[in-house]
Amino acid sequence: MKDHLLDLVQHTYDLGCIDLIKVTGTTADTLVTAVAEDKSVILEAKFANPVADFIGVFGMPNLGKVKTLLGLQEYREDATLTITRRTTGEPDGITFENKAGDFRNNYRFMASEIVNDILKTLKFNGATWNITFEPTVAAIQRLKMQAQANADAPNFQVKIENKNLKFLFGDHSTHSGNFVFQPDVTGTLKHTWSWPVSQVMNILSLTGDKTMQISDSGCMQITVDSGLAVYNYILPAQTK
Repeated sequence: MKDHLLDLVQHTYDLGCIDLIKVTGTTADTLVTAVAEDKSVILEAKFANPVADFIGVFGMPNLGKVKTLLGLQEYREDATLTITRRTTGEPDGITFENKAGDFRNNYRFMASEIVNDILKTLKFNGATWNITFEPTVAAIQRLKMQAQANADAPNFQVKIENKNLKFLFGDHSTHSGNFVFQPDVTGTLKHTWSWPVSQVMNILSLTGDKTMQISDSGCMQITVDSGLAVYNYILPAQTK
């Protein structure tokens, strides 16, 4: 379970915009959903194999606390992590205990009815993906350089020119920059949409195999396969 928690924290909390996730677990599969506090990212994830400890429906708030507990020296080797449950069988939290049994912490889950209410508007109905490709390490590094050069630009635009997918930064009446993120793409985009620099860059910096998809209706999806789970990050285009 520790490896699954580490993977979850890295692919949610470490983005800097997600601090609450909902886990829905059965004997068949384990699903994770979340939405960024500013609604800039919707997450839909599924573990490669069902996680027996995660059977039930519960919320995990304050993910920063989970990261802190997982990083404590006392729990780095041979620690025991146990899911506690209510009398109804619903998951209630996690007990952390070191090898010697003399160092303990309890992390409390959010009840299903509460997390369901908070995330009740979370729903992605799918999209027609006009562009699909696997971003390269070099392209991601170039994105980071352009973000650094245009640090005052919170969003970037995406357009296709001569079959090249280009990212454009800044106000072209003053300071701006652009570069080819993916050459020779298949598909077209009739509209020029904007997306948040920080969120896209942080997702592309995660560990795992990545696929990017862009819809001309104003939606981007970045899929990250960590090996333990497949994380789908859906980003609606920005209005400004």
